[in-house]
Amino acid sequence: MTYCVAIRLRAGLVLLSDTRTNAGVDNISRFRKMFTWSVPGDRVIAMMTAGNLAVTQSVISNLQDALDDPDWQGETVLNAPSLYRVAEMVGERMQNAIGKWGPGLSAEGESGASTMIVAGQRVGGQPRLFMVYSAGNFIEATEDTPFFQLGEFKYGKPIIDRVINYDSTLEDGLTACLLSMDSTIRSNLSVGMPLDLAMIPTDAFSFAEHRRIDADDQNYHAMSEAWSAALRDGFIKLREAPKWG
Repeated sequence: MTYCVAIRLRAGLVLLSDTRTNAGVDNISRFRKMFTWSVPGDRVIAMMTAGNLAVTQSVISNLQDALDDPDWQGETVLNAPSLYRVAEMVGERMQNAIGKWGPGLSAEGESGASTMIVAGQRVGGQPRLFMVYSAGNFIEATEDTPFFQLGEFKYGKPIIDRVINYDSTLEDGLTACLLSMDSTIRSNLSVGMPLDLAMIPTDAFSFAEHRRIDADDQNYHAMSEAWSAALRDGFIKLREAPKWG
């Protein structure tokens, strides 16, 4: 499985993904699920993927091939007029991939269901965050619902629900994403390190953070242990709260 989380704040965007796609006693696979593009001073775009790996890889490859082809004169993620149009382009390619392989997958008893998160900002627009489905349709994050999750979201959702709103700082958004991922990794074998992180401040049109967090990252482990200690302390303090009955 996978876990990806993205938060849209007034201050910008935070995205975090794991890299595990399959897990078992003797079968663990890792694939990158975050993909980024940027034109400094003009636009910055990040995407995260979940679901059928062949479908999502096809979508990303199609988008990248258009950028790599020197003779391509058509639309790309780097010349699209808006992030909304980028989300439409992703949806169109999702539709094409499902239309091409969906019947064969169904015949084999497999699912082609896939979901992608599209985030970013271009000059003249605000930071935007979309979730694109296999059918090609999509929804956009709002001030009331400022975050999206893909994959094994149930373990990491409560922390974001409790502490994040649209006016939270980027630093708080980053901490919430990391704690959300840490909770998921602790509770689900199918989600694992390393992690890919991207942070995009509003109107920067570049990445403030764009890096991989490896399993031996000391800062990540320190945060994880501090959170565990805070939860234990909070649990103990509940002894002083009014009792039921």
